[in-house]
Amino acid sequence: MQLHGPLAPLPAGAGGRPHLRAQPGPPPAQRRPAGSLRPGHGHAGGVDGIRNTKHGVRNTIYDSFSTDYDRFVDWPARLAAELPFIAGRVTSPSRVLDAACGTGMHAVALAQRGYRVAGADPSPGMIARARENAAAAGVDVRFEVAGFGELATRFGGGFDAVLCLGNSLPHILTPPALRAALADFAACLRPGGVLLIQNLNYDRILARRERWMEPQAHREGEREWLFLRFYDFDPDGLLTFHIVRLYRAGGSWEQRVLSTRLRPLRQAELTAALKEAGFTGIALYGDMQGSPLDPDRSPNLVAVAIRE
Repeated sequence: MQLHGPLAPLPAGAGGRPHLRAQPGPPPAQRRPAGSLRPGHGHAGGVDGIRNTKHGVRNTIYDSFSTDYDRFVDWPARLAAELPFIAGRVTSPSRVLDAACGTGMHAVALAQRGYRVAGADPSPGMIARARENAAAAGVDVRFEVAGFGELATRFGGGFDAVLCLGNSLPHILTPPALRAALADFAACLRPGGVLLIQNLNYDRILARRERWMEPQAHREGEREWLFLRFYDFDPDGLLTFHIVRLYRAGGSWEQRVLSTRLRPLRQAELTAALKEAGFTGIALYGDMQGSPLDPDRSPNLVAVAIRE
């Protein structure tokens, strides 16, 4: 998942999910409660949410969003900005697992550069798109439908690097599930292997109550897409993340609302959880260009850690 993805780039993200700078929202008393969006019925509207599957709890919005995701992200710009940072920490040829690969564009780009890559995502729709993207690029990447907690079982160990990009970890809604995911990453890595995580900087988002993200637009001939994204700050400390998809093909606009819950993962909790999972040498950055992390200003929280 990458939204995942993340652009004032990002995220994902959901391999990644794109993430953009959010804008401050109104005071809490003026906010509509989570779930208050109600799009129209029929082909002009719909809501997707969360479903239990054999791969755990899957955010079904990413199945619904998979056909639009590559329209939503400026991949040439994003990869040009992010691949040098990855390559600077994971040299080619290396075995790399993209743990929330989305439509597989990071994995495909790394395979084109000589890395031996596998990709996983709990969304069958995203994995179908990832396989199409790999075939179109002429590269061999193993893509599998698998969620956090299943990776070592499905792919085994010995990877030189695990990537978790596009603000994917905040889709994990409890501390025990976060610990299980990081333990799964560790089990996939060889000793000395690298874990690279890219999240939004929720320390900043929560402090500023940043709610609205920059709109994204795409055009193909007469067909137009407009994507609007925003948060509801929920009373239980979680966020409800909404994507409003507007589409038209020369006629009237059709609307669809996709919603899912996120757990804002702060720097202190992520660092502590990485240490508990046996990672050392933890380095934190404010973006995928390697800028120093400023919790009050940085758009992203990027962590690079080494498995003991």
